[in-house]
Amino acid sequence: MIISASRRTDIPAFYADWLLTRIREGYVFVRNPMQPRKISRVSLSPDVVDGLVLWTKNPLPMLGRLRELQDYMYYFQFTLNPYGPEVEPRVPSKQHTLIPAFQRLAEMLGPDRVIWRYDPIFLSETYSEAYHLHYFEVLARRLAPYTRRCTISFIDYYRGTEKAMRGVAAKPLTPPALLRLARGLADIARAYGLSLDTCAEEADLSAFGIGHARCVDGALLSRLLGTELRVSKDKNQRPACGCAESIDIGAYHSCPHGCLYCYAGGHGPAAKKNHARHNLASPLLIGEVGPEDQVTERAMESFKVTQLSLS
Repeated sequence: MIISASRRTDIPAFYADWLLTRIREGYVFVRNPMQPRKISRVSLSPDVVDGLVLWTKNPLPMLGRLRELQDYMYYFQFTLNPYGPEVEPRVPSKQHTLIPAFQRLAEMLGPDRVIWRYDPIFLSETYSEAYHLHYFEVLARRLAPYTRRCTISFIDYYRGTEKAMRGVAAKPLTPPALLRLARGLADIARAYGLSLDTCAEEADLSAFGIGHARCVDGALLSRLLGTELRVSKDKNQRPACGCAESIDIGAYHSCPHGCLYCYAGGHGPAAKKNHARHNLASPLLIGEVGPEDQVTERAMESFKVTQLSLS
C-alpha cells in the first residue's frame, strides 16, 4: 500500500516525532472520520508499505531525521504559497525559512522527490492576478533548480472555508480569470523548465501545457523504486482527482497552521483543541482509544509486481 501523511493535517510540521515513533513501532491507528468509533490498525511494515507521501508546509522538524525513513521510498508534497500571515497565520517566513528548507530538502533527496505545490489560488484586492503572476515567478526562480514539478489548484469554497475567507474579501474566480492565470503560470513554469499540473481540477488546460496531477503518484513511486506497482485510482477521492489508492493516517481539524483556505478544518478552534489532545505515545494521532471504540486490522498488501508476465 501507499501511506499518505497526510492530506488532513501537516504531520511533518507538527507531528514528526509521532510519525517516526509509529514507524519504529510498525503500526498506526486511524480513526474513521465518518464513523469515529471505528478505528483501523494499519501496518507500517516495509513489507507492505510501498511508499510514503509526506504533505507539508514546513519539513524542518524532519530534516535531521530522514535516516529514520531509510527503509521506505518517500517523497514530499511541499506547499509554498505567496500569502501573508492574515491568510496563513502560523506558517513560517517564506523568504527566510521555507524557501531555504525546500532547497535543503531537495539537496538531500533529489528534485524528483520534492514537488512544489502552489495551491489553492484565490483572488482578492491584495492577491490579484498580477500579484500571483509576479510571485509565482519569484518562487519559480528560487525553486526550479530544486524540483521538476509544480502542482496548482484553484480554491473550492466549502462551508467552512467560505466563512473563514470572508475576512480577506476573496473574490469569485471567473472562468476568464482562471484561463488568464493558467496561461500566465504555464508560461512562467515553462520558462523555468517546470512541469505544471492541476490538482483535482475538472478544467481542461492542456492547451497551455498543463496536465492533471497525481499527487499520490503510483507511477512516480514505481520509477523511484525501480519496480512496477499495480495500483488503482483512489475511489475515495473526488472524480477529478488522479491520485492512486492510499491510506491516509492523518486526522481532520488538527493542523495548527490556521490557514483560512484549509478544507480540512485547520482554521477553526477545533484544530487547536485537537492539537492539545495529541499524545506522542498514542497510536492515534489525536486522542486515545476509548472503551466504545472498535479496532480492526486493515487488510494490506504490497502493490509491487513480483512475477514476470508471459503475455
